Amino acid sequence: MKRLILNLLCLTACVASLFAADEPEKPWRYVDAQELRVINKGWDNTLRKYTRIPANLKDSVRPDLWERSQCSSGIGVRFATNSTRIGVKYELLWNTHLIHMADTGLKGTDLYIFEGDSTWRHVNTNRPYVNNKEEKICESTYVSNLDGEMHEYMVYLPLYDGVEELWIKVDSDAVITPGRLDLIDKDTKIIAYGTSILQGGCASRTGMAATNIISRALNCEIVNIGISGEGKMDNCMARAMAEIEDADLYLIDPVPNCTEMMCDTLTYDFINILRKARPDVPIVMLEGPIYPYARYDSFFNKYLPAKNAAFRRNYERLKAENPDNLYYVDSIELDGVEDDGTVDGIHLTDLGFKYYAEKMTPILRDILAKKAK
Repeated sequence: MKRLILNLLCLTACVASLFAADEPEKPWRYVDAQELRVINKGWDNTLRKYTRIPANLKDSVRPDLWERSQCSSGIGVRFATNSTRIGVKYELLWNTHLIHMADTGLKGTDLYIFEGDSTWRHVNTNRPYVNNKEEKICESTYVSNLDGEMHEYMVYLPLYDGVEELWIKVDSDAVITPGRLDLIDKDTKIIAYGTSILQGGCASRTGMAATNIISRALNCEIVNIGISGEGKMDNCMARAMAEIEDADLYLIDPVPNCTEMMCDTLTYDFINILRKARPDVPIVMLEGPIYPYARYDSFFNKYLPAKNAAFRRNYERLKAENPDNLYYVDSIELDGVEDDGTVDGIHLTDLGFKYYAEKMTPILRDILAKKAK
């Protein structure tokens, strides 16, 4: 009798699983990210929806600078939804690949959820397999079987590729909104200018770029103008940054892309453009790192400190002229970022970015607090 009952239970379970397998999947709804809240952009007048400098700079900057500014690094999408599943679909600009950076950071996207009162947690990362190679389309699901309650989310866009279009995927009957405005507060904005390291090279996933880590920690928007190989203190870039009316702080980190002569001759004018246009906005000047191999390479052991010294001389000149709202972070304060924190002796791993963010976050927090008084 017991065996009969067990057999009947097994048969019932098998029949139920067959019916479940035949049940059609609930349809998706594709929501254009432009209908939600795009964060960490400095300008609205960009050539594409998810690029980082104004369209009118195209004829004023070097072709390489323009091309690399088309990467979507730092840009994110905020939303809230009660969907039981969340996914993404997006069209890449290039579908590029680098030998020293994971595709998940280079052209993937990260999903974060807000938990409790102050914590953003990583949910998942899409593996950027291009489903449609002709149109460079990536589509995947981050997570399924959610509880169906309203939660706050954030998606970070690719660090070293561009995005033409992006859609958030939710259940067809789900509610989705732009989310709470006090999360990643739209009223506090840092403008971060620099090099490939600042852009996010070579984070393994997009949420691990330093500006994105700091943004979550400080609950503010950070506009990422890290441009690989092109953070060379062009005056037109300073003038464009000065036009961002809601800037609360400028973080200037260009030394790795500059020669000693450039640090000596360009720094003063670049910083002064910002100071004259926005005298009430604090400026933080950050020295270049001393790469790990410089301990053993006799040329770089002297050359990297010489670049920093030239950068600092200009800071001291500017500080002597006007001590207000000008700050300096030397390489000693960030010492240790390079130890086991780089992928190639220069660009940072996730560990390096975490260390960088942990060093810079309290410095920036204190300056913002002082400005708010």
